[in-house]
Amino acid sequence: MVLKTKKAQIIKEFGDDVKDTGKTEVQIALLTEDITNLTEHLNFHRKDITSRRSLLKKVAQRRALLNFLLNKDVSRYKTVIEKLNIRK
Repeated sequence: MVLKTKKAQIIKEFGDDVKDTGKTEVQIALLTEDITNLTEHLNFHRKDITSRRSLLKKVAQRRALLNFLLNKDVSRYKTVIEKLNIRK
């Protein structure tokens, strides 16, 4: 779960406005932050199956949003990938 201040910072960075949470880039950035937090949690708590399932769902959701953005606008896709360091 992303903290309120961190979430506001991500929305401001990737969105046009503070209330712009529906933009695809914002959703991808928030999911990436959640994925990072869950990965750190699972490194410590290896047998937490519920969190692992949640992590897999979030990765699949982010992948679907990235595919949508790739089909919609390639330049926006590339900037998001570059900013978040998702791909190598």
